[in-house]
Amino acid sequence: MPKILQVGRYRFSFFSNETGEPPHIHVKANGNQAKFWLNPVELASNYGFKAYELNKIKQIVWQYQTEFIEAWHEYFS
Repeated sequence: MPKILQVGRYRFSFFSNETGEPPHIHVKANGNQAKFWLNPVELASNYGFKAYELNKIKQIVWQYQTEFIEAWHEYFS
């Protein structure tokens, strides 16, 4: 699972075996995890994060959307 970014307690990464899905990013923190599609940015799944945390995470994903998409294509090409 390549780590792409760490912001505070949130670790952003993707799994190396996900070539069949559109670009997305996983985020983990303290046993919670979520998945966000990257284009457009939207929540795909959530396991444990509260709504206010998801809003904060979504803003981080928007902020780094270009970098995440570039990392996805670089890794999977």
